[in-house]
Amino acid sequence: MIAAFPTAPSYIQRAAIIALLSFVFFLAMLVAFLVRQQYGYLIPAAAFFVLNLFTLAGFIMQRRNVASLFENGVKYKNLAAQWNEIVSIGDGDDGLTIVKTDGSQLKIPRSIDDLGRLNSLLRERTRL
Repeated sequence: MIAAFPTAPSYIQRAAIIALLSFVFFLAMLVAFLVRQQYGYLIPAAAFFVLNLFTLAGFIMQRRNVASLFENGVKYKNLAAQWNEIVSIGDGDDGLTIVKTDGSQLKIPRSIDDLGRLNSLLRERTRL
């Protein structure tokens, strides 16, 4: 493997902050229910708990997103392209789009760390 490009730390930090805040509000709603004994506090507690679960699941899924450069090509998730298959590389607002000779596309999102360096390495390897 030549280089690996994981998810950008800013995206992971945002997920961690949201998970922490939703857990704090979940605990606050449980304490409010304990003190006031009104079931109305359980509804926001359940909502914050569900938000926390979804955030943690997304956090784990984002940690797995890695774009990798190998000697013979590039890979992102379960999609791969060899150097001789790459026709064009597009740099848009949503990330990099790699078009292969068979017309299929490999999309690498903006959430990948150091996308500019990845773009330059791809263009250097393919000479596009």
